[in-house]
Amino acid sequence: MSTAELVVQEDDVHLDSELVKDLIKQLRAIDTYDTYDGWSNAKIIDPVVLTKERKREIPVVGDPDGITVARIKAYYNSLATLIEQKSGLMAVPVVNLTHEGFGRALVMVGKLIVVDKVLRDVHRWGFPSLEAMCEQSDKTIAKALELIEKYRAAATD
Repeated sequence: MSTAELVVQEDDVHLDSELVKDLIKQLRAIDTYDTYDGWSNAKIIDPVVLTKERKREIPVVGDPDGITVARIKAYYNSLATLIEQKSGLMAVPVVNLTHEGFGRALVMVGKLIVVDKVLRDVHRWGFPSLEAMCEQSDKTIAKALELIEKYRAAATD
């Protein structure tokens, strides 16, 4: 993937969304070598956006690299953080991947699984745009909150 041209613009309104702010915080937290020091939020979040052109550059078959896996884990950590903030109950993300890039991502609240996503070909993981990521994440969070309300006993157990 060529990193010379960013697809996320500095003035993108979605940079102010709860999810993107938290994801950037998560990505900065796992940056142990201070690579992101001096980087703008748009530059940090940019690799999560896989336009059709960017996706074409990635082979159809391949193993995920550590950075991609870390981004996936940071994303589900962010989802869990927002679910926890909105529900008031502890949410725990679990991401299980094989070295080939197949697996599952779960977010659990108590004994209740509120997010269950099968992951495939994670070396090509990303969203077509920040807007699409925010929309999909908002739907996921809303569904999780509905499950928590419907099965409150399991969520608080």
